[in-house]
Amino acid sequence: MPRTPLRTYVEIGRVAYITSGRYRGKLCSIVDVIDQNRALVDGPCSGVPRQPVSFKHLRLTRQKIKIPHSTSTRVVRKNWEKDEVTQKWQESTFAKKLAARQLKKSMNDFDRFKLKRTKQLMNRMVAVRFLKLKALAKKAAKKEKEEKQKSGKGPLLRSAPPAS
Repeated sequence: MPRTPLRTYVEIGRVAYITSGRYRGKLCSIVDVIDQNRALVDGPCSGVPRQPVSFKHLRLTRQKIKIPHSTSTRVVRKNWEKDEVTQKWQESTFAKKLAARQLKKSMNDFDRFKLKRTKQLMNRMVAVRFLKLKALAKKAAKKEKEEKQKSGKGPLLRSAPPAS
C-alpha cells in the first residue's frame, strides 16, 4: 500500500504553529475555516486569542484535538489540556529543532569557538579508535590467512620448481 506524502490536513481541531506575526512561535488550534486563505484559530493555553490567521502564517503539526466546529474557547482549552498538546509538542522533533536553532542563534563568539574545539576533539577520538580497530582487523585477517596456508587449505606456495 503506497504511503501518502501528506499526513496533515487543514481540519477543525488541527494544532498549528504560528510562523509570523505578533504571536510568532506559539501554538494554536484551528477552530473554523473561513475561506481558502484563512482560518479562525484559538490558542487558549499558549496565549493566542481567537482570531483569523492566514494559512501562509501557519505550519500544521501532526497533533489534532477533538473539538466541534466553531466551538468556544472554554471547550478548546478543556480538550487541549485533556490531550496534553503542550507536552506532546515539546517532545516533537520540530519543537526540538526550533529550540536547537534558537540556542545556536543565541551563541556568542566564544561559545562557537568552544563548540568547534569540542567537535574537533570528538572527531579526533573517533578517528583514533577507528584506526585502532582497523589495525586489529588487518592483523587478524593476516593471521587467519597464514593459518590457512599452513593447514594446506589456502593457495599453494611454490618454493621451488618441481624436480624432473
